[in-house]
Amino acid sequence: MIHRIEADESSPTAAVIGRLAGAFGMTMSEMLAEPVTGGSRLSRAQDREVWQDPETGYVREVLTPRAEPGRRKLEIVKVTLPAGARVSFPPQSFGFLMESIWVQSGELTFEEGKEVWRLGPDDCLTLGAPRRCSFVNESDAPCSYAVVVARI
Repeated sequence: MIHRIEADESSPTAAVIGRLAGAFGMTMSEMLAEPVTGGSRLSRAQDREVWQDPETGYVREVLTPRAEPGRRKLEIVKVTLPAGARVSFPPQSFGFLMESIWVQSGELTFEEGKEVWRLGPDDCLTLGAPRRCSFVNESDAPCSYAVVVARI
């Protein structure tokens, strides 16, 4: 799969990037980012990293300033999950991270192993022990939420 992506023969989905990132001990943002030298403490709206999953339409925008891989200790990622979309990640994607989900608008169903959390505007959930998880938008409107990611 990595060869197909590098050869521009395939566009990776969020699930594939999540698995690859976990295997390399990186966050999804680090996997998707262009190489950086140095860094800035300021992230301008027009310069932010934005990526869209070709399969689900899931859009992620990294709000925190870019840094060299492994150097960013905290990330804030804005996600827009289209109506009816589902994005799933394996537990390996989260083993070295602490994450909280903060819903900005819409409704989000978060499946964490066998637990199901239903979140509305301004609800915030901190993920538990690494388990297979799914971000699901069961409504007919987009859901916007922030994911705050810290390396542990």
